[in-house]
Amino acid sequence: MPKTTLQLYIANKNYSSWSLRPWLLLHALDIPFREHLVPFGSGGADNAFARFSPTAKVPCLHDGDTVVWDSLAITEYLAEQVPAVWPADGIARAWARCAAAEMHSGFQALRDVCSMNCGIRVQLHDVPAPLQRDLERIDSLWMEGLERFGGPFLAGSAFSAVDAFYAPVVFRLQTYRLSLSADCNDYVKRVLALPGMQAWYAAALAETWRDEAHEQDVKRVGRTLEDLRA
Repeated sequence: MPKTTLQLYIANKNYSSWSLRPWLLLHALDIPFREHLVPFGSGGADNAFARFSPTAKVPCLHDGDTVVWDSLAITEYLAEQVPAVWPADGIARAWARCAAAEMHSGFQALRDVCSMNCGIRVQLHDVPAPLQRDLERIDSLWMEGLERFGGPFLAGSAFSAVDAFYAPVVFRLQTYRLSLSADCNDYVKRVLALPGMQAWYAAALAETWRDEAHEQDVKRVGRTLEDLRA
């Protein structure tokens, strides 16, 4: 376990998919940390974030004098101290790392069309072909992990970093009312029921500030059916 109390800097829980990954991982593995939430647009987001992050982006982890930025780098830093970050089995661990890296660098259509906005429900104007291909790939990838390693999580019986990396996808599927195969839909329900996801979601709904850029992203692609936020 880390020798000091970890300090995790994140942005709005309603919007910040990148922040969710390490936050949920720390929460699910019971790794003590202190959360610092700095809203988008608070005095100019870049300036605000630059006070704690060398890239002026979130998430950013401080461990004493050590600063680790980028969600994948944070994950690997934690894994050096907490083996449960990745599956114990070598084959499952290799698969999980590949799947997490694919999420980290790919699925651009999903990111562009379905920006994270936990507290609303949206009917898309349409499902563009690139988005459909991303959804089909996610379904195929999740099914591979669930079948190959036996579930209930993507790389086996225990929650690990690969599940944390796809947690923002789970929220997106809920927001935009997108459905996958039956087994993958069941996985979505399991992840949404995790205590960490429930805590994140409740906090996202309680947020009263709005980031106009994120709100416009939704209006561009669909119609808001419900707004469950405070």
